Amino acid sequence: MLITNYFKKFLHSSQSSGILLIICVAVSLIIANSSAGEAFQRLLDTKIGTQIFHLNYSLSIWINDGLMAIFFLLVGLEIKREIVEGELSSFKSASLPIVAALGGMLVPALIFFLFNQGTDYVKGWAIPMATDIAFSLAIISMLGKRVPLSLKIFLAALAIVDDLGAIVVIAIFYTDQIHWDYLGLSALMVTILIALNFLKFKKHIFYIIPGVFLWYFMHHSGIHATIAGVLLAFTIPTNVSDTEVSPLEKLEQKLHLPVNFLIMPLFALANTNITFKDGMVDSLFTNFGYGIILGLFLGKVIGINLFSFVFIKLKISTLPDKSSWNQMIGVGLLAGIGFTMSIFIALLSFKDHPEIQDEAKFAILAASVISGLAGYTLLRLISKKTSA
Repeated sequence: MLITNYFKKFLHSSQSSGILLIICVAVSLIIANSSAGEAFQRLLDTKIGTQIFHLNYSLSIWINDGLMAIFFLLVGLEIKREIVEGELSSFKSASLPIVAALGGMLVPALIFFLFNQGTDYVKGWAIPMATDIAFSLAIISMLGKRVPLSLKIFLAALAIVDDLGAIVVIAIFYTDQIHWDYLGLSALMVTILIALNFLKFKKHIFYIIPGVFLWYFMHHSGIHATIAGVLLAFTIPTNVSDTEVSPLEKLEQKLHLPVNFLIMPLFALANTNITFKDGMVDSLFTNFGYGIILGLFLGKVIGINLFSFVFIKLKISTLPDKSSWNQMIGVGLLAGIGFTMSIFIALLSFKDHPEIQDEAKFAILAASVISGLAGYTLLRLISKKTSA
């Protein structure tokens, strides 16, 4: 009985999911740089699916575009709940993540541009713009109650807005072709989902089925399919009552375990698959490397806090509840964990230059590790001083 209870606590602990995610990152790097590296890459490149509906994709695409849409669904549910009844329910608190995300996109892009203007590398200006939701939330969750819940919600909301911004950038600047017919069908699915909500349908199946079609149409439109998860989340019914558990809260509870202990670890295994090569360390000390590393490590924290400071001073926004500016700096550092979307943009920016892609991946990994360690350490030190 004791083991069972302990295991239940482990499964429900966000700290445990964070530790598991970091272990998967380490395992993926070890495999990629071992004799099993090529076999692992072949596994990720293995096609799964059917050609009938143009759904024959590699395992890595199913993880990044399919399973991660479920992760975005969970995060979207949490954001909606906080907007309706929680930390983001007022305009002043809800506006801050949007403003902060805007600063966290513009300043890193500017830093990269300043380092690489006039070169072929300038095409990668959007690489340091994105915050990795999965990894940043995993790191902050490892701090447990040392960090106020409002700050975790702020980071989640910021990262969502940030990734949506990155998706818009990809759609405008990095997408070869947008298929407007599929985009129109996506809009139709969203309209149906909104109508179901309006008509007070409460069973999840009525939303999941149109949601699957929404993912399919969004994926084929040329726009990153994970946005379907966020759009679906915002149509799931909720309420402000404490006496009745809403459909949104029920779905949220069902998704926590598979997302934290299956989807995110698989994502980490598939995406940290970076093979170290000769000269990669030297590439960090070039304008290209500086643009990515300083863009993520410094650009994020400066942009997020500068824009937040201005809007708070103008009394348009307010700091997250029970948080301080020192903690905001820590969150800004965690937002420098770029990873998924940054790597995705790097692949699109230099799709004909695999050697530059590898340099970009390594710089993103280095910046993400530095940012993650710095953010975690700062927030932990602040919590010790606060509790002392």
